[in-house]
Amino acid sequence: MTGYHADMTRTVAVGAPSGWQRELYDLVLAAQRAGRHALVPGAGTGEVDAAARTLIEDAGHGEHFGHGLGHGVGLEIHEDPFLRSTGAGRLEDRVPITVEPGVYLPGRGGVRIEDTLVTRAGGPELLTRTTKELLVL
Repeated sequence: MTGYHADMTRTVAVGAPSGWQRELYDLVLAAQRAGRHALVPGAGTGEVDAAARTLIEDAGHGEHFGHGLGHGVGLEIHEDPFLRSTGAGRLEDRVPITVEPGVYLPGRGGVRIEDTLVTRAGGPELLTRTTKELLVL
């Protein structure tokens, strides 16, 4: 099929990452995993956002995660449903959607890990199949 989009983001470090960079990466990876696991048909879009956001807030970085957790992907790169803290909708079966938590520290750097998945009754299907290891250049 042509005309359909996908969306993916990976974070790279130039040179050996410092301890805080690895810790931040591990936090965002754990949040992304929590968000991915929450992607089931019938889940509230705000609930899916909260699954990831709570981990980031509990680590003291709530103010450093200033965007929604994800969005639908199809003929448009950003379309409904939107995963955000104020979301009120529910996910349906077989919806292509991103999960992309990010933490951005002003003046220091940030981390975002984004994948495109499809909601399925038995658990989400991952469409972006690449490493989630911190890439070091």
